[in-house]
Amino acid sequence: MKHKVLEDLINKESKLAVIGLGYVGLPIALEFARHIKVVGFDINKERVEMMKRNEDPSQELEASAFEGCDIEFTANLDDLKDVQFFVVAVPTPIDEYNAPDLRPLIGASKTVGQVLKKGDYVVYESTVYPGCTEDDCVPILEELSGLKFIDDFKVGYSPERINPGDKEHTITKILKVVSGCDEESLDVISKVYEIIVEPGVHKASSIKVAEAAKIIENTQRDLNIALMNELSIIFNRMGINTYEVLEAAGTKWNFLKFFPGLVGGHCIGVDPYYLLHKAEGLGYHAKVINAGRFVNDSMGNYIAKQTVKKILSFGKNIAGARVLVMGATFKENVSDIRNSKVVDVIREFKSYSAEVEVVDPYASNEEMEEEYHVTLTEKASGKYDAIVVAVNHDEYQNLSEDYFKSMMTENGVFVDVKGIYKNKINSLHYISL
Repeated sequence: MKHKVLEDLINKESKLAVIGLGYVGLPIALEFARHIKVVGFDINKERVEMMKRNEDPSQELEASAFEGCDIEFTANLDDLKDVQFFVVAVPTPIDEYNAPDLRPLIGASKTVGQVLKKGDYVVYESTVYPGCTEDDCVPILEELSGLKFIDDFKVGYSPERINPGDKEHTITKILKVVSGCDEESLDVISKVYEIIVEPGVHKASSIKVAEAAKIIENTQRDLNIALMNELSIIFNRMGINTYEVLEAAGTKWNFLKFFPGLVGGHCIGVDPYYLLHKAEGLGYHAKVINAGRFVNDSMGNYIAKQTVKKILSFGKNIAGARVLVMGATFKENVSDIRNSKVVDVIREFKSYSAEVEVVDPYASNEEMEEEYHVTLTEKASGKYDAIVVAVNHDEYQNLSEDYFKSMMTENGVFVDVKGIYKNKINSLHYISL
């Protein structure tokens, strides 16, 4: 069975399916489809229709990325019946209480379980806590298929490492961590991914090790950014610029170059909560990780409060003050608004009865209204008491101080969250992290 699975895929005698065609799943499906037969499955029929027209619903890929691909997009379960190798790449968000929301993962496992056959492979890419694949997903596959894990079908875990908006570190260019439920599956899964991954694979000793490796990648980044954010709060009270401090410290060869900012999105701002959830279940309260999450989750409110204080210092009334927020997505140069912490900034301003307008060249107004009840303004209209550059989109990088001054009232407050205008603002009242 070991060699036949790989041979059948390469000879196009069997198919590989990607379950979930978001910003992770679609690029994987298309890359595999340049070499083997692929079924791209998503439960959202509208998204499927868009992909059939060579359109990426996540707006990450050009139409040319679909060319030369042997792929069938579908929302129909019957189209998965002749698939032998399944890759599950659905989102793993958190709920309003910061607890893991495994519903998409459970749903995907049920989908695969209904069509799973003897000799099939299932590889999960979704970020989860260690143990989730074997404890939460495998029992569903067994129950719905009537098959026995390892004896009848194999399971592996290979965490996604796609960086939204990054055109350099793409799926084919990033070393892939892979794992399997036994030696045989590890070998097959490694060889399947080597079809598309140029740097090759790192074979983890177990599924749990691979799950843990993924979750600490983002937890490490989260904690380092939390430290920078906390330092920013301290340096602000000292009256010194954080970015200037980091520039000076960064001249040492082994200083880690992290920067303060809003930590949102569906990775860094989410994954640590999965690890915290698992730790709590094991009877351990993870103090350091929790502290980092608290700091980063509070930065949106902190930025807004600092701005409000500055506006008030000029004798202005904050109720009715006009504020322009530039940028609404979770990071620069992407359309993704999931878990955007800019929304915390907006809501905090509104809690003071300020009038807030939000612009963003990438975000969808429809999605912003549906997700956050925030309406995007098509064009900034001035005059504003404060302007907050919240996301460093390319479109904002080279705007002049005169441009901002033309849109601001007297004693206007300019908030440069990411420090991209450091040393470029001379006459406006400047705030940065």
